[in-house]
Amino acid sequence: MNISPILLKDGYKVGHKFQYPEGTTLVYSNLTPRKSRDGAMDAIVFFGLQYFVKEYLMHQFEEHFFSRPLQEVLAAYKQRMDNYLGKDSVPTDHIAALHQLGYLPLHIKALPEGSLVPMKVPVFTICNTRPEFFWLTNMLETLLSAIIWKPCTSATTAFRYLRTFTQYAQHTVGSDHSFVPWQGHDFSFRGMGGIEDAVMSGAAHLLSFAGTDTIPAIDFLEQYYNANATQELVGGSVPATEHSVMCMGGEDDELGTFRRLIDEVYPTGIVSIVSDTWDFWQVITEFLPALKNDILNRNGKVVIRPDSGDPVKIVVGDPDAKPGSPEHKGAIACMWETFGGTITPQGYKLLDAHIGLIYGDGITPERQLAILEGLKQKGFASYNVVLGLGSFTYEYVTRDTFGFAMKATYGEVNGVGKEIYKDPKTDDGTKKSARGLLQVYRDNTGRLALKDQCTWQEEAAGELKTVYLDGQLMVDDSLATIRQRIHNHLMQDA
Repeated sequence: MNISPILLKDGYKVGHKFQYPEGTTLVYSNLTPRKSRDGAMDAIVFFGLQYFVKEYLMHQFEEHFFSRPLQEVLAAYKQRMDNYLGKDSVPTDHIAALHQLGYLPLHIKALPEGSLVPMKVPVFTICNTRPEFFWLTNMLETLLSAIIWKPCTSATTAFRYLRTFTQYAQHTVGSDHSFVPWQGHDFSFRGMGGIEDAVMSGAAHLLSFAGTDTIPAIDFLEQYYNANATQELVGGSVPATEHSVMCMGGEDDELGTFRRLIDEVYPTGIVSIVSDTWDFWQVITEFLPALKNDILNRNGKVVIRPDSGDPVKIVVGDPDAKPGSPEHKGAIACMWETFGGTITPQGYKLLDAHIGLIYGDGITPERQLAILEGLKQKGFASYNVVLGLGSFTYEYVTRDTFGFAMKATYGEVNGVGKEIYKDPKTDDGTKKSARGLLQVYRDNTGRLALKDQCTWQEEAAGELKTVYLDGQLMVDDSLATIRQRIHNHLMQDA
């Protein structure tokens, strides 16, 4: 888009500069997850602010605002406001003053990205550093909210999957968790709400996992989070078919298509083959036994991909199906009968390394749990399956999933500090805000907590650290650092 960032706001923000009391010199706000609507998560993974600062506060404001001629900027702003609210309805002096200043006079303090942040605890605070630009703080609310809530939500969702995979690996495989980063694979790109949404969410997925089909998420992490795919594993995948490939080979020669893919196109390495184009159970009970020697003699793994039906029943088995039938046994049990495998140190069956299964349609955290627990109950290790996490996982959320909101809690008018808050009597408590200056600290259990109504000295002593000040980025974290924080959270769960 080629839209000035000064216009990236809700329409009602336009007049707020003139609505604050005369003599207002400071507006101090915060972004906080207020309420979890996910019963399994009482905290969020904070992620996305560094992208926001680099892309919007630094790049877009510089390119589309500060670097453009003043008269061009003012003419464009006035034209938009005249068309939107009426001719000469909005003065432009404050826009001119900001342009002439040449930078955004803001102070943003934040928790480290990758932090696990409980409900009601702010992830960052923001205030103006020059008194005449008090209006700038909350003018950015719309943009901050629109950008930050999604990567936080996706990072939290991915962490939930990661935690479950890790727990089942510990129970059924043992101390080797090296395959866990590949068990959650991002299949969401095509179902997301636009490119930025897909890429931000895809990057958030990669905080917890390595498997992804969202290629530009890797570029995002290199550009904004100091990743280097030539020196570290940022994200990866394997060759995989789609239904058009299988259909083009024809139903009558589907077995031939499998054999050609396994023996000729990919004679080594991992290849994932979609297997439900016509009859998945025929693939499992006829084609795989026919291809057994080809598969076991390959230097690599053939991954079977069912793509329709009830994921739990397909993978684990349908208790209501005819006893002894493939549907009753489930795909993993059938594949074990053909290929066998090993027994993990924890006593669970693990398929031969030349064969595997991935399911990527309609996966949810509840289905993940049902699949892993179902396999465990039948004596199979969690490493027998990879799950594709698509837009059914990452897009069936809203800003209200964790109640993200940016609110002002403190201001100064004529040099006098004012603790401000909201506490609607018609609300259930979700919208009750903190008041005054804020300090985030760690309680005696190490968990992040909030103290409001602070002095400036108390506010300065907390866990919130300066990440942006007067046009300058003060913290520039790497993907590796953020991933280590995620890992530390897992160790605390153990």
